Amino acid sequence: MGIAAGTNRTMAGTLVDSVRDSGRSSDGGQTRSMTASERFAHPALFYRGADEYLDGTLPFIQAARAAGEPVAVAVPGPNLKLLRDALGADADDVRMLDMTEAGRNPGRIIATVLRGFADSHPDRPVRIIGEPIWAGRSDLEYPACAQHEALINLAFTGRDATILCPYDTEELAPSVITDAEATHPVLIDAAGTRASTRYAPLEVIDRYNLPLPDLDRPAEILVEGPDLTGARLLARERAERAGVVAERVPDVELVVTELATNSLLHGGGTALVRLGTTGRHFVCEVRDSGKLTDPLAGRRPSSPEQAGGRGLLLIHHVSDLVRTHTDPASTTIQAHFRIGA
Repeated sequence: MGIAAGTNRTMAGTLVDSVRDSGRSSDGGQTRSMTASERFAHPALFYRGADEYLDGTLPFIQAARAAGEPVAVAVPGPNLKLLRDALGADADDVRMLDMTEAGRNPGRIIATVLRGFADSHPDRPVRIIGEPIWAGRSDLEYPACAQHEALINLAFTGRDATILCPYDTEELAPSVITDAEATHPVLIDAAGTRASTRYAPLEVIDRYNLPLPDLDRPAEILVEGPDLTGARLLARERAERAGVVAERVPDVELVVTELATNSLLHGGGTALVRLGTTGRHFVCEVRDSGKLTDPLAGRRPSSPEQAGGRGLLLIHHVSDLVRTHTDPASTTIQAHFRIGA
């Protein structure tokens, strides 16, 4: 199937371009309207089946290539193959990533996938297709996915970029589609394009600031000073006992070190470390008396001149999932590692 196969595909491409060029804001003031220097667009594409998927994505890629704009695709494996087959030789000009691998932890998508690509082209507009939510996502992962989609709007303020996010309306729950309407200012489907009347990304961030899952028979250690040897040893022992593969155990130790250090520096001077399991994950949990006020903490790429602040970024990079809950009295972060191969 070719890139411009049919009238519907040409129309879909025109709709995406109209979103990018409209410069409008429909969120009741949660974000600023785009100016000529703030051309960020973040539409959701609602699709049913392979034909509608290609109708909404191929013209987007075609328009980017025609304009000489860098384009990246980060979607689940089956859809990646669908696009690769449809693009043929043109796929060589597109950065293509399997989101089930690159974005397994939703908390690292902004820094490593989206900003990673956009920042490699600092003086050019970029187009990205990002599909972070698919039917195989677990209930444990979903709150982090919804917050990720909401945070894209903050992370790309002022950037000349368009990020198109496909949603499979046949496979995903209606509540997921409702959340997508709240995290994307513009919605595209087979009927056309429209401004979202439910756009409220900050509300989504707050709504999914949920209490974290309980751990099964956790071991605990209170860290009150700079010596983290005890916490690291306990993390290693518990990870090995739980069945974390050997090559991932050093990552567990690293995460415990970074989480505890972050609490000592920014969370009131103590860190309650809890280590246990939930389902098929081994979990490193650290709780402190601080309040995390920056929802993008750990989700921005680091800069060469940056003196510190890389700890949370590193945690997101090596963990299979990171969940955070904060309230007026405390912050709790859980880093999850899959058990077994």
